[in-house]
Amino acid sequence: MIGVRRAGAGDGDVLGEIHAAAWEKVYAPFFESGFAVREVRSRRTRWHERVAGGTAEILIAELDGRPLALSSFAPSATRPGLAEILSFYNHPDGWGSGIAPVLMTETLRLLRAGRFAEVHLWTLRDTPQSRRFYGKCGFAESGAARSCDFGAGNSLEQVEYHRVC
Repeated sequence: MIGVRRAGAGDGDVLGEIHAAAWEKVYAPFFESGFAVREVRSRRTRWHERVAGGTAEILIAELDGRPLALSSFAPSATRPGLAEILSFYNHPDGWGSGIAPVLMTETLRLLRAGRFAEVHLWTLRDTPQSRRFYGKCGFAESGAARSCDFGAGNSLEQVEYHRVC
């Protein structure tokens, strides 16, 4: 059974584990191993501050009671009137389970309820699994691209996706 709930004050470790596991599997291979290890560790601890900050809505999806996916979204800082999905991560243990589409459906429902008509997000150019997923969820490439610095001069290309909520 898949359920989706809002993240609460005690969910920092859970969110961190989802983010770290997904990032390690998908992003770490793009970087030098020492940098990747530090970044995975950083992702395990940064969510406490994000939950406490309250600047974005954060959802957790659970499969049979186990948290395996997260989504974070807010009004877009760069596109007035649009929402932006800031983070969308699925723990590798949840890949293929159907949890990610359920979480995306709920994310889009809440955006519509918040009166957003459109949403955009950025994903790595070289992550075909992510790009296929967003396409299946009704997103399309906007044609925009940018370089994203992950720290210490480690940059990767991102592409923007967009859809009507």
